[in-house]
Amino acid sequence: MDISAGTILISSATMDDENFKQAVVLITEYNEKGAMGFVVNKLFPRPMNELVEFRHSPAFPLYNGGPVDHDHLYFIHRRPGLIKGGLRIQNELYVGGNFQQAVIQINAGILTGRDLKIFVGYCGWDFGELEAEMGEGYWEFADTGTAIFET
Repeated sequence: MDISAGTILISSATMDDENFKQAVVLITEYNEKGAMGFVVNKLFPRPMNELVEFRHSPAFPLYNGGPVDHDHLYFIHRRPGLIKGGLRIQNELYVGGNFQQAVIQINAGILTGRDLKIFVGYCGWDFGELEAEMGEGYWEFADTGTAIFET
């Protein structure tokens, strides 16, 4: 099986990096530079409304997307009709887009955790690095599709 945007990986029992123990990772970008993705099954310890700029929002869950860049929020969704500008990963799964639109829809109760996941940080691998980790047996392929919104 090949890695591509939309691939879902599950860390194996041999994974020795604490960031990725029992992690389910959605790959959102894969090219000659490397790979990018998000851990979709590990909650961040604070909800969105505990961040100062979103204090008027509901207690929407945030996820610890990975060890890189905890200064920014990222998101995946399956509602392109409500959030413009997202990049299609596969089928009905998108990454990014107009975050302001997403927040408005969350605040209005239109978007829920079944439509959207917001991440603090992301996972990144240089070219060949993820393949090497797979060769070491740290990752296994999974096929959960949009079930990532139910984890």
